Amino acid sequence: MKLSTLLYTIILCMVSAFSFAQNNLHGTVTDARTHEPLAGVMISNTATGAVLTTTNNKGKFEIKAKNVSSLRFAMVGFTPQIIDIADGKAIDVMMEPSTIDLQQVVVSASRERQARQDAPIAISKINATQIHDTKATALYQLLNKVTGVYMVDLGNEQHTMAIRQPITYNALYLYMEDGLPIRPTGIFNHNSLYEINMSGVRDIEVIKGPASSLYGSNAVGGAVNFITQGPPAGYAGNISLQGDNYHYRRVDADGGFSSGKFGLYVGGYLARQRNGWQDYTDFDKRSGNFKTTYDFDANTRLTTSLAYNYLNTQTPGSLDSAKFYSRKYGANQRFTYREVKALRANTRLDHKWNDKSNTFFTLFYRNNSTGQLPSYFISDVRDNAGNYVSSNGQENNQSFHSIGILTQHRQDFDFLHSRLIIGAYMDNSPSSYYAKYLDIQKDVANNFYTGYTNTGKYIDNYRIKLFNTAAYTQYEIKPTDALRIVMGLRYDRIHYNFTNGITSGSKYKQQETNDFNIVAPKLGLTYNFGNNKGLYANYSVGFQPPETGDLYSARQLTPLKQATFNNYEAGGWFAAFDKKLYLELSVYDLEGRNEIISQLLPDNTTQNQNAGATRHRGVEYSIAFAPVKELAFRFSGTNAWHTYRDYSEVRANYATGTNTVLVYNGNRMANAPNWIANSEITYKPAYLNGFRISGEWQHIGSYFTNPANTKTYGGYDLFNARTGFDVKGGPLKGCGIWFNVLNLTNKLYATTVTSNQYGDTYNAAPPRVYSLGISYSFAKY
Repeated sequence: MKLSTLLYTIILCMVSAFSFAQNNLHGTVTDARTHEPLAGVMISNTATGAVLTTTNNKGKFEIKAKNVSSLRFAMVGFTPQIIDIADGKAIDVMMEPSTIDLQQVVVSASRERQARQDAPIAISKINATQIHDTKATALYQLLNKVTGVYMVDLGNEQHTMAIRQPITYNALYLYMEDGLPIRPTGIFNHNSLYEINMSGVRDIEVIKGPASSLYGSNAVGGAVNFITQGPPAGYAGNISLQGDNYHYRRVDADGGFSSGKFGLYVGGYLARQRNGWQDYTDFDKRSGNFKTTYDFDANTRLTTSLAYNYLNTQTPGSLDSAKFYSRKYGANQRFTYREVKALRANTRLDHKWNDKSNTFFTLFYRNNSTGQLPSYFISDVRDNAGNYVSSNGQENNQSFHSIGILTQHRQDFDFLHSRLIIGAYMDNSPSSYYAKYLDIQKDVANNFYTGYTNTGKYIDNYRIKLFNTAAYTQYEIKPTDALRIVMGLRYDRIHYNFTNGITSGSKYKQQETNDFNIVAPKLGLTYNFGNNKGLYANYSVGFQPPETGDLYSARQLTPLKQATFNNYEAGGWFAAFDKKLYLELSVYDLEGRNEIISQLLPDNTTQNQNAGATRHRGVEYSIAFAPVKELAFRFSGTNAWHTYRDYSEVRANYATGTNTVLVYNGNRMANAPNWIANSEITYKPAYLNGFRISGEWQHIGSYFTNPANTKTYGGYDLFNARTGFDVKGGPLKGCGIWFNVLNLTNKLYATTVTSNQYGDTYNAAPPRVYSLGISYSFAKY
């Protein structure tokens, strides 16, 4: 053998021996979007498939193994990665959240991490990748991607919702932040998601259907849980600027670090609108989140969170048909407003006793004030002949502060692989409310309200001591590897102690108490056929006590009862083509008793009343398909039938002095679209790493706009386009740019339409909007 050949062979053998004899491999695994450490990532030898270790709660790992040339990193909800081993260097792996993963981790189902296949409910998740790629300026742009969800845009982050319900302003949804309700029972606000810092949200989970057995009141149509970002591994930061062609401007900034046992995250955004597409819609929004973590040891963590949100917005009100169809977006007044201040803080202590036992204890605080001069309470007074007499309105404020606790313990048993969850909840939320009577001046000829005079007279002025206590339990058994049975039960007691500040002339007593008690059961099961195929079914009960405003407002003419709902549901999931195709289906029958619905009054204002019985039936379906790594397609839809089974209204005839009873039994409920769909196709070419482009279609089907089913709105089809590029390397690494076009075809449409005896009113949606943004992010582990 020649000397050169011999030397080459020796060198090759040394290199190979070095490569396959490495040991003490170590590194950190993080979320590529949020830079948070990922615990529980399985790390395996690519050559043998053997699992070598999993990451700890700091996302770190250490491997002492020989004959390893590459490692595979895998975790539910993330795209697996294969990393080649380099010469003893630390291995930093950033895993991308998957948008088509069939077993995404969910948190909402039991307030603990679990796989989707273990939860016998309809639950959907919007992960960090979808949030990053959408670049939403309002939450409806994200939530409307979820099967069965129509979040109605009312402008300037104001909104209402339709999940297994008609479009409603009532308290049929529970909004949470990290598993804690953002508002107490009895003080619901259909707009309350403007009290969320969008910039600090990591994931969004939506439970569809009643979840009262675990979460309590108002979780009837659904529960939406916003999971906030935590401290990154090492240190990381982001900043972005964006604006649109209608003078919306926004800056986002966040960052944090982890050092030893301590971690910190701070983030928020400032948004401002001036001279928008619609008259009288200026607004300012300030939001921020603060979170720290401290690990006493590997099993005990203390997490402290603080959230502050401020919104000050003008409110133009809705349009009549003449203005809407001629695209004249002028307001008929220039003095209504809404101002919101919301502060939330909580401290949570988690302790893992062992692999089968875990406990957490949370202490929380809220302080909230909502002041407004609402356009929807401006009304015209007419005589018996229908002639205009005068106009009036009100200015009001609702404030509350809360202190409460939430605690939960989980215990696993060997018997039937069972699991027991027990928890308790206490919420003490004293609140106050006042409404002052306004005389409204009107230019009748031009249908324009010119100003108002505060009369100094109180319509309402009261305080309420609100105290909610609850206990719940959930027991799961797994008699076979495929079958899991879940049983749940929750008891709630809601106590209102009312004190009237109006000493004379009020229809209410000076002192009054109201108590509502409910036991909400749940029974569900999942059956996993394996290979990403399974079925689930459940029976659950939801409940809704009357809101404090419905019980004690001077505008409320009739007393309200507590509403209850029985839900019957079944569904399943199916994967094919090596997990490139995923289909999920749910069918439900939700039957309401004494459902609280909104009734339109002759003066164009509303109040709530009980319907004897309602029925909500539907089928929800979604399909995700990624034929190649670069291309992903998603389609979701719901067909629903919302009907009155026992409901009537009394209509007064002022001219004759008589009343007419209108019976709507069997009619479709007002403002209940028959078909809602959302579809999106996304392309991320491999040859241009970091580039993305997507097209989205949103469909809202036709619906009746009055309970008599004599008037309809045809719905709409909306198209959006989004593109962006994140620089992955070179001197501009970390820079990003995006360009979105919403309402691509410049469609004239309304997000909601209501009818009254004088005509229809429209909440106009924006015309075509161009949005441009730039960003910069960095991370170091």
